[in-house]
Amino acid sequence: MNLSEFVQLGLALQLLIILTVVIIGTAGIIKLYWSDVTQTEHAIRRNYPIIGRFRYFFEYLGTFFRQYFFAMDREELPFNRAERGWVYRAAKNLSNMIGFGSTRDVRPAGTIIFVSGAFPQLEKSCVTSKKITIGPYCKNPYLTNSLFNISAMSYGSISKPAVLALSNGARMAGCWLNTGEGGISPHHLAGGADLVAQIGTAKYGYRDAKGNLCEKRLKEAAALPQVKMFEVKLSQGAKPGKGGILPAVKVTVEIATIRNIQPYQDSLSPNRFPEISNSQELLDFINYIRDITGKPVGFKTVLGSYEWIEALCAEINERGIESAPDFITLDSADGGSGAAPMVLMDYMGIPIKESLPKLINILSAHQLRERIKVIAAGKLITPGEVAWALCAGADFVTSARGFMFALGCIQALECHKNTCPTGITTHDAHLQKGLDPTKKSQRVYHYAAQMVTQVGMIAHSCGVSEPRQLTRRNARIVQANGQSISLEQLYASL
Repeated sequence: MNLSEFVQLGLALQLLIILTVVIIGTAGIIKLYWSDVTQTEHAIRRNYPIIGRFRYFFEYLGTFFRQYFFAMDREELPFNRAERGWVYRAAKNLSNMIGFGSTRDVRPAGTIIFVSGAFPQLEKSCVTSKKITIGPYCKNPYLTNSLFNISAMSYGSISKPAVLALSNGARMAGCWLNTGEGGISPHHLAGGADLVAQIGTAKYGYRDAKGNLCEKRLKEAAALPQVKMFEVKLSQGAKPGKGGILPAVKVTVEIATIRNIQPYQDSLSPNRFPEISNSQELLDFINYIRDITGKPVGFKTVLGSYEWIEALCAEINERGIESAPDFITLDSADGGSGAAPMVLMDYMGIPIKESLPKLINILSAHQLRERIKVIAAGKLITPGEVAWALCAGADFVTSARGFMFALGCIQALECHKNTCPTGITTHDAHLQKGLDPTKKSQRVYHYAAQMVTQVGMIAHSCGVSEPRQLTRRNARIVQANGQSISLEQLYASL
């Protein structure tokens, strides 16, 4: 075969390939067209065959285009770019200095502003808060000066490398890590951090084969020196009135073993404890766990009304102050990282901006404020929000999503799908490899440390020496008329 014949054969083959592609492509388009015009489920596809399919693609892309191109720095939900940016820089130990003025609009009603002191405290290199005792009537009270801590995220809802990074980062930062309702895993223990062991309505990690609370497992958990407290989870911000949801795809053999359930089946918790249907039974349950473990016990809840807190306080005073929960973790009705029905995320419960000061007022009215420590949770991921919670009366602040951002979360909103692109909320080994626990633990540490430092900066500017000296006189809330009033004046009316 001479060169001319070889070239002609090559051209013929190219033409054949092109013709084949065109035929296959045309056949595919005809098939799609026929599928669209004959189906009756989607009106857009039936009226605009093939072209109508692009609607779903653009709808999917819209989330990402809004996040990166169209949304302003302070308008995106659940967390805007300015908030996420602060956390990212803090976690990387970068400067959060800005120039030419703030982009935060201080005019809308509800805006928090802090009262600058006429004679601020001289700045110090670090801020050390006073130590607080939780559970003074326990055999093993918990003494800590930790201010900002890691809120409940179970091993299951988040991945092994994420838990390892959090446990190591928490140890370095000197804060505690809440295990979430999935029980204590070896990865929680690996970092050496103080742990708050959460007991959910399904009692994962503390249940027998029938799902009942197991005294033996409680004692085993209490014997671990890292476990400092136990938290009874009545409800959480993502889904007040509904139990935890872990899809079957995330229930691996290891996670199922820790939880004492079957692997690769949906892990669904009851919407409440069968043992707890009123305030009396709640106190009985708390005291039962405290007697077994010898460690502080409290509960986590989202408030929907205040009457039952009043009734709880009255019952405590009738029984005696020793019977009180050692702490209350107050979550906010602002959603959360957990999977939940949209109707509950959007509509159930009272936001923490209202419920926290009201809870503090009720405890104070019943002379229980010193006895029961208050832990504030719920979208408090920047120094201003944490400082507000301290002004309102909280003893501690915890965050889950703030620390997820520190781990590298990009707010992809896929926490419940096992497809998290950053490896935080997935058990897909391919996706997990992007999360280096050693590197990310440093970011966890820096985020917690920067938070304490900058909350301390607010405290110093207000004229007090450390964050827990902040009071309601140190902050103001903008009203509908554009004027601001102090938290002391505003919350007195509650």
